[in-house]
Amino acid sequence: QVQLVESGGGLVQPGGSLRLSCAASGNIFSWDAMRWYRQAPGKEREFIGSITSDGTTDCADSVKGRFTISRGNAKNTVYLQMNSLKPEDTAVYYCNADLRTMPTIKTNYWGAGTLVTVSS
Repeated sequence: QVQLVESGGGLVQPGGSLRLSCAASGNIFSWDAMRWYRQAPGKEREFIGSITSDGTTDCADSVKGRFTISRGNAKNTVYLQMNSLKPEDTAVYYCNADLRTMPTIKTNYWGAGTLVTVSS
């Protein structure tokens, strides 16, 4: 069974940094793309950024220059490095991925999310 698990959330002061991890586990042949979204209280889910298996990245304008997506050292893992955090970055952060369990079978998965709170 395939799972996506986010980790690294928590409470951080304004101006601080956090690194979130997203790890895909299970019967994974390969992955095409992994993405980060966030949802603040009372707001719609917002796209943050993405990375493809060849390393191409994309970031939303709202976080460009502060957030960076990269591949992790462990297989099937990606990071979201968040710097210069602001109170408005407070949200539940979700990982989303296009994973292949076989070369011809691609499925989209969501993680359960990890809470990031930026507050003094």
